[in-house]
Amino acid sequence: MQLHEYTSFDGLGLAQLLRDGSVSAAELQDAAVRACAAVNPQLNAVVELWPADVSAIDRTVSTAPFAGVPFLIKDVAVTMAGKRSEAGSRLGAGHVATFDSHLMTQFRRAGLATLGRTSTPEMAFATTTEPVLYGATRNPWNLALSAGGSSGGAAAAVAAGIVPLAHATDAAGSIRVPAASTGLFGFKPSRGRVSNGPAMDEIFSGLGVQLGVSRTVRDSAALLDAVQGILPGEPYVTGAPGHSWLSQVGVAPGKLRIAVQRAACNGARPVPAIDAALNDTVRLLESLGHHVEEVPAALGVSWAAFVQANASIWCANLVPWIDGLARESGRAVSLATLEPATLACYRHGQTVSAVDFVAALDVRNTVTRHAGAMFGQYDVLLTPTLPDLPWQLGRYGEKEEQLDGVGWTARLFEHSPYTPLANVAGLPAMSVPLAQSPDGMPIGMQFMAGYGNDGALLRLAGQLERAAPWGQRRPPVWAGN
Repeated sequence: MQLHEYTSFDGLGLAQLLRDGSVSAAELQDAAVRACAAVNPQLNAVVELWPADVSAIDRTVSTAPFAGVPFLIKDVAVTMAGKRSEAGSRLGAGHVATFDSHLMTQFRRAGLATLGRTSTPEMAFATTTEPVLYGATRNPWNLALSAGGSSGGAAAAVAAGIVPLAHATDAAGSIRVPAASTGLFGFKPSRGRVSNGPAMDEIFSGLGVQLGVSRTVRDSAALLDAVQGILPGEPYVTGAPGHSWLSQVGVAPGKLRIAVQRAACNGARPVPAIDAALNDTVRLLESLGHHVEEVPAALGVSWAAFVQANASIWCANLVPWIDGLARESGRAVSLATLEPATLACYRHGQTVSAVDFVAALDVRNTVTRHAGAMFGQYDVLLTPTLPDLPWQLGRYGEKEEQLDGVGWTARLFEHSPYTPLANVAGLPAMSVPLAQSPDGMPIGMQFMAGYGNDGALLRLAGQLERAAPWGQRRPPVWAGN
């Protein structure tokens, strides 16, 4: 299979080739390995490759939606038996998982042929991917720029054609930010749709969810169909609908009431290129028959209180995670094993009292109730995914050694102030690659819906993909060249 052929299909398209007998799972794996060799030296997106077990895949083509499709998992939050899971950290370097997490089991059942790991920032605690352990992941649209984070390795790999879709996680925008940075579709499902078990009940006290990034809407929808579902004892349960998510991509969304927030809740306004893209998106939505009106940004609490609450939740959750890695590795928690910002967040987490943590959860409740009221008035909220174009590599971590845990959380939220609301309130949200800047960089628009209303977003995403297709855009670093 030639690389220009391999990269021209999405995941479902490759699976159909396998079903048709046009290609074997082994041939698909070989194409993915060659694609990685062609572009990963420039990108540093994939940190480890291994031979995927495709021995049984050709016999499951009738039932597995992604049978034989090459796939990559992120180096955090999912475990594959016998493979390293290091959380992007020197502290966790060399750690080998002893079992499949439930999500990994679901990936296998979907027929996905997992052949490696993608890079993540340390402990996934950044919206760029520049870990000390493996070095910076570069954006295939401009190698001097960040691919976003924390699923930056996944996004760069998909955007450059190594695989058609890849696993990603999102606790403050980590699916949507890299999707916007690299021109992909990134869907964050509602809290409670995808299991984090069995080793974890929650990620960052319910702020984190898992799914993936893809080049087409239908791949993300089919991936959600394949992996949704819960284990006994899950802390959050959001039931599956009576239809497939994939079926919703082709359904007209009807006339939607869409609220537009131009300024972020911290007062930041989008740079001119993104502001222009937002205006174009509003015009597109109106041309499709939707009612669109601009509304002021509001969380129900102050921005300072929002950042403080998130810092308490995130940093307190880091402490047992880091302590566990230290015990297992026999390494000390220090600047020799953790980056300055991570260590600062760990130390802040040690100071968060039970009362502080409950107060943070109370802020979460206020924000969630406020969002619920807004989605009583509107079907969808539109914002830019990011207020700025991708940053130069190195900018995100400037003077990080001078920041405490709250300061680092504030920097993360300054970079992506539109995205964390969906995580705090547990809402479905997506970044759609609807525009490009004058110099050709991708621009994502974020759409958010009320809790459990994932279908409304997928229906809208399908409509937008048909009305303003992005599938033929290719970055300069592209495996199919």
